[in-house]
Amino acid sequence: MILSKTPVRISFFGGGTDYPAYFERKKGAVMGTTINKYVYISVNRLSQFFEYNYRVGYSKSELVKNINEIIHPSVRETLKYKKIKEGLDIHIFSDLPARTGLGSSSSFTVGFLNALYALEGKIVSKQVLAEEAIFIEQKMIKENVGCQDQIHAAYGGFNIIEFSKTGFSVKPVIISKEKLELLESSLLCFYTGQTRYANEVLKEQIKNIKSLTKDKYLEKMYKMVFEAQNIICNDNNETMIKNFGKLLNEGWNLKKNLSSMVSNKLIDEAYTAALNSGAYGGKLAGAGNGGFLIFIVNKKKQNNLREALKKLLEVKIKFENEGSNIIYLTC
Repeated sequence: MILSKTPVRISFFGGGTDYPAYFERKKGAVMGTTINKYVYISVNRLSQFFEYNYRVGYSKSELVKNINEIIHPSVRETLKYKKIKEGLDIHIFSDLPARTGLGSSSSFTVGFLNALYALEGKIVSKQVLAEEAIFIEQKMIKENVGCQDQIHAAYGGFNIIEFSKTGFSVKPVIISKEKLELLESSLLCFYTGQTRYANEVLKEQIKNIKSLTKDKYLEKMYKMVFEAQNIICNDNNETMIKNFGKLLNEGWNLKKNLSSMVSNKLIDEAYTAALNSGAYGGKLAGAGNGGFLIFIVNKKKQNNLREALKKLLEVKIKFENEGSNIIYLTC
């Protein structure tokens, strides 16, 4: 049996510039980090004693004879991509709900690929995992997804990812341990209780990107990645948190211009309450319209924010830097 463990991510800046519809015309870049919440996938060979060839367990249980019968799109298309012939028993479980804006779908595809390679006795690079997951999701499943989630999940860590028509590059954010711990401890995360299909939310956004009408916003969001890098490198501890948070707020306001589906009444009200309680800034993780709200707030004012958002569930998070891993293997 193989067991893979793959983190989800928080994207701070540049989201939207990681879509081919944009970065094949202009440069794109994102800044984000993986966190200590994971998608786990177990894969085991299935014996011939059963009437089915594939068992897939998640929120439902699928027992099928042929790969084409599998409903779960990423399981089905990844098995096709890998040209799997043998029967498999596949189980999926995670620390957080799906469809909440933290890239869990891409974390699954990366982790599943990693597990299937391990089942073959192979180790592949993080770049291969990311590139193949992008291909499966964009070309085979035909999801409206960008390219950052798969890369974050494969590589792990606090990174700047740059995109162009020739490919992508991953560069760790240069930050002292003290500043990293301060940034981590200044970040509060709340679950809105709303889930959504990113594919539906992003359909309008990608249409707008292709129309070129949103380029002025995306260009500013691209530049923010490097403004944030400059803040981290050059500001002292106190001003770093304040300026990073304010830039996050500016980025959130720009993001809402990309699509009418980015925000909603509940999110807007919670966001305003957070700012009024002392948060420097924040954003909704992922495509929008549900999922997790994150805020940068001085430690002295964090309890004020918690009180203001007491109707929402706070989720404790920490940064992680390993990316997708095989944590158990037995033949």
